[in-house]
Amino acid sequence: MQDRYDVVVVGAGNAALCAALAAKESGASVIVLERAPKAERGGNTAFTAGAMRFAYNGVEDILALCPELSESDIETTDFGAYTTDDFYNDMCRVTEFRTDPDLADILVKRSFETLKWMQSKGVRFAPIYGRQAFKLDGKFKFWGGLTLETWGGGPGLVDSLVAAAESADIEIVYEARALELQRDGGTRVTGVVVQAGEQQQTISAAAVILASGGFEANPEWRTRYLGPGWDLAKVRGSRFNMGDGIRMALDIGAMPWGHWSGAHAVGWDLNAPHYGDLAVGDGFQKHSYPFGIMVNADGKRFVDEGADFRNYTYAKYGRQILDQPQQFAWQIFDQKVEFLLRDEYRIRQVTKVTADSISALARKLDGVDPDQFVKTIEEFNAAVKTEVAFNPNEKDGRRTVGLPIDKTNWANPLDTPPYEAYAVTCGLTFTFGGLRINEQAEVLDTEDNPIPGLYACGELVGGIFFFNYPGGTGLTNGSVFGRIAGVTAGAQVQATV
Repeated sequence: MQDRYDVVVVGAGNAALCAALAAKESGASVIVLERAPKAERGGNTAFTAGAMRFAYNGVEDILALCPELSESDIETTDFGAYTTDDFYNDMCRVTEFRTDPDLADILVKRSFETLKWMQSKGVRFAPIYGRQAFKLDGKFKFWGGLTLETWGGGPGLVDSLVAAAESADIEIVYEARALELQRDGGTRVTGVVVQAGEQQQTISAAAVILASGGFEANPEWRTRYLGPGWDLAKVRGSRFNMGDGIRMALDIGAMPWGHWSGAHAVGWDLNAPHYGDLAVGDGFQKHSYPFGIMVNADGKRFVDEGADFRNYTYAKYGRQILDQPQQFAWQIFDQKVEFLLRDEYRIRQVTKVTADSISALARKLDGVDPDQFVKTIEEFNAAVKTEVAFNPNEKDGRRTVGLPIDKTNWANPLDTPPYEAYAVTCGLTFTFGGLRINEQAEVLDTEDNPIPGLYACGELVGGIFFFNYPGGTGLTNGSVFGRIAGVTAGAQVQATV
């Protein structure tokens, strides 16, 4: 590790590595500082399934990213289209129209070209069969605007980007924690102080790019900003996302921005470890709830499980689960839908009970009022409009009528044993609050002026997600603004040569 580089990137996940690669393309010398050891590299990216939301106009765009698809694949798949208008409207709708319109517009309009750029760096993509499309009448149909994932999921994405970085002579230093930003006596950022082992070192640079994630692994910050009870949430991903990048920037006057009391949080296995487990990855998630029901400790339903496709609701239902008595829920399914359950329901590390009757199942649901649970099932079954056809590939309107909380799609009576139940709690993915950036990914100060030499991308940027999140947008957001940060920083370096 030298004392000076043109660009220092703090973090080594998807956003950070895209930033590093883009900066390197300008001819800059680049170092990437990763707080984690090599075995845990990649930040939250390594814990994802690798799904990436992007705008596309039809199968031709899919083929441009997935040239390996066969004629049979194309003939048996309805990829549909997901236009820039579709993507932008989803961003507005799920964030309750609070997303920054200019940043959202950039995210949407540059999504496809950014994936093409990543492909040029060695990242490969494949359709998300089985998770985003079910085969009915011999044909898959994709739904919810989410179509592709990276080969090898999140770990595969990290490996591809690291390989690209190494072949581009980008230095990656592990177990190197950035502690504070250095300035020139004025406002310009000129480097970072780094702790590597027992040694501290100041690295000078023309530009610093912060891409070290949110503060989801920091229970004190979670409680301070998200609110009481969030210290009890499990963390889906990296144990190293303590908010370091955000703290360093705030310390020099950066503007805090976005939804600081909001976060991406999902249903997560009740007995999962406190932090993510790379051996299991995202297998602790439980996202097939639209095809069953969820009950709390009182034996009652508390959300509309069929309000929308799961990738428009899963990121907010973790918070709903955390708000329930004892911070848990049970997901209930019968055999009519068992074939629709995602692979994560079949991992070895799962909290699951089964029974041949509802009354027997009630006695196995730890912590649940059994009498009220049986009553809930009876009332739910009686309220289903069974004359409406069930179709998992579309919002089918098969609903209940007359319940305190009706289920608006995919409602089936729970009447076909054996019954299965899965215990879940809240799994926190990433926090929504962070730093304010402009369209060039420059960090803004509290007067809304760019801080010279400082850029940010990825999960530590605020103002893009509020309340909720369209599934697969996080990685795309990191890639798009990571590339922008790298290009802008690289241009700054060239301008000062």
